[in-house]
Amino acid sequence: MPNNSNTYVAIMAGGIGSRFWPASREERPKQFLDILGVGKSLIRLTFERFLKLCPASNIFIVTNKQYAGLVKEHLPELTDNQILTEPSRNNTAPCIAYTAFKLQALNPDANLVVAPSDHIILKEDTFVETLQQGLAFTAANDALLTLGITPTRPDTGYGYIEIDPKVPGDSNQPKSVKAFREKPDRPTAQQYLDSGNYLWNAGIFVWRVSSLLKAFAENAPEIHRILGAGAPHYNTPQEQAFIDEAYPTTPSISVDYAIMEKAGNVFTIPSDFGWSDLGTWASLHAESPKDDQSNVAQGSPIQLIDTQDTLVRAPKGKRLVIGGLDDYIVVDEGDVLLIWPKSREQEIKHLVDK
Repeated sequence: MPNNSNTYVAIMAGGIGSRFWPASREERPKQFLDILGVGKSLIRLTFERFLKLCPASNIFIVTNKQYAGLVKEHLPELTDNQILTEPSRNNTAPCIAYTAFKLQALNPDANLVVAPSDHIILKEDTFVETLQQGLAFTAANDALLTLGITPTRPDTGYGYIEIDPKVPGDSNQPKSVKAFREKPDRPTAQQYLDSGNYLWNAGIFVWRVSSLLKAFAENAPEIHRILGAGAPHYNTPQEQAFIDEAYPTTPSISVDYAIMEKAGNVFTIPSDFGWSDLGTWASLHAESPKDDQSNVAQGSPIQLIDTQDTLVRAPKGKRLVIGGLDDYIVVDEGDVLLIWPKSREQEIKHLVDK
């Protein structure tokens, strides 16, 4: 492991995960669940993956106040100072700025990776090597870096990063970013794929804390002003009281909108490390090992008869017999049973509101 005393990781773990209802509930969202059926929660898998990059003492979790206890339960290695608790849900820009100010007070030379708590990474060693390449780049340059995933299909569920083919660069150096693109329709996604100049936006960032705070000052001055006022309090017993008062007054905005789409020093590394954002039950089905009928079954005993392309999740020991289903999601959580067509799974998020 290279000298990584300046390498820090912030894992964002504050979401509700409503597209994974009924397994994911507001009181125990999907990052704290064993969604993959491997005996470990998603946040635990993410934490262990980053131990290959830096020591546990340099890993911070940014979460909602109501999940602080769950974070400690899943990651007992962490001290209280490594768990940043937001009193309100204000999207990713304020939580990243809060992390940056806190780390600046700890180590002005901090070089930071920010990543979600609930993604799948199949090739972990390649992932760590890509991050080390990114950290070396941001250590030497005033750059905001995001990892882009080389697309394998015209996916309409991801935002895209457009790289600037006119800016020459060494083939294995980070590429200059021309623009960020919203989730496209199918024909546009096909154009992106065919052009070869577009990557999936994985929402994984690398930046020196000093470069990041400079970008906030220039492009999101209100967030910088509100959270910068807490400088004397970060990493002291007064930090939480300051955050509880100031944080809810920050604009609710994503880091992409707040700084990445405005800054001129944005770069990306085209990457391939077996990534999925694991956003939905269908993406879990796509990423999981299947039987010869393309079914995924979590739990036992489960009998599937004349059933194809279906995801079934049930408590261990509960016998399920399912017949005649094609392309369905079946999730039995004990108190709630969901049976839903996989092709209409975008509706699940709205079920929760009802």
